[in-house]
Amino acid sequence: MEPEVITVGLDGSPESLAAALWAADEADRRQSVLRLLHAWILLAAEAPDTPPDRDQNAGARQIVHRALEEVRERHPRLQIIEDLVGAEAEPALLGATAEAQMIVLGSRALAPWESYVLGDVSLNVVGRAKGPVVLVRREGRAKAPRHEPPDNPPPAPDARVVAGLSLNGPCDRLLDFAFDAAASRGVPLQAVHGRPLPVHAYTPWGLDPDAATELTKEAAVELGDALLPWCERFPDVLVQQTVLSESPTRALVQTVFGAELLVVGRKLHRPPLAPRVGPVAHAAIHHVACPVAVIPHE
Repeated sequence: MEPEVITVGLDGSPESLAAALWAADEADRRQSVLRLLHAWILLAAEAPDTPPDRDQNAGARQIVHRALEEVRERHPRLQIIEDLVGAEAEPALLGATAEAQMIVLGSRALAPWESYVLGDVSLNVVGRAKGPVVLVRREGRAKAPRHEPPDNPPPAPDARVVAGLSLNGPCDRLLDFAFDAAASRGVPLQAVHGRPLPVHAYTPWGLDPDAATELTKEAAVELGDALLPWCERFPDVLVQQTVLSESPTRALVQTVFGAELLVVGRKLHRPPLAPRVGPVAHAAIHHVACPVAVIPHE
């Protein structure tokens, strides 16, 4: 059985280099192959013996070569594929999802108004990919030392994978990815569910504490039921359940600090005029510092 492939998209930015290093760590952890992909629409067909001073693709090759050097310094035995593609970045990356375990891309924080108007390649890929897409910030990259030993260093005391769950439908693909990520890292999984209290939980003089407690207990039971099959499948993963009487977005923002990875979902089929990603994934992509994995699901 051939190892699976983790593909990272490179564009020469510091963010894409951070993504390459994160993807290399992940490929090493999963015993996967790392594919370094750079798409350039002006890629020229050249003979193998073309002199360096006439190589029209020198800039494109340098982007991949720089990432390769950085990855090799950290993971000298990792199997790596260098891939230059003569295409626009978005279709090249979407095409790569068919044969990749996941796509990893660099991401940068945006001001709130920019989050809605920029035609960002990463956001478009997240909204259209059929498989997992992980977005890595430059400041969120791992700080592991160079030439680290083969065995991964022990995780930080508060290290964990956080998964945001809506419980409004099937979330098997999201939970499969989240539990697998936690198991491969040897860290706990924190399952977070935010559910605002309905109107009837409030009285003219304020919040009805009994109603709020009862509704939170109901949500906790639903969360536990959704997690149970995966807890049985991954018995070594310590699971922390967090239910907050907040919107899903606020619940994640309050709990994700210090996490190694945030896993959120995206519905594959959305109304024609609706955004390609929902409000929770959108907020996570632009405002969470740690790597964010967006998992498409039905």
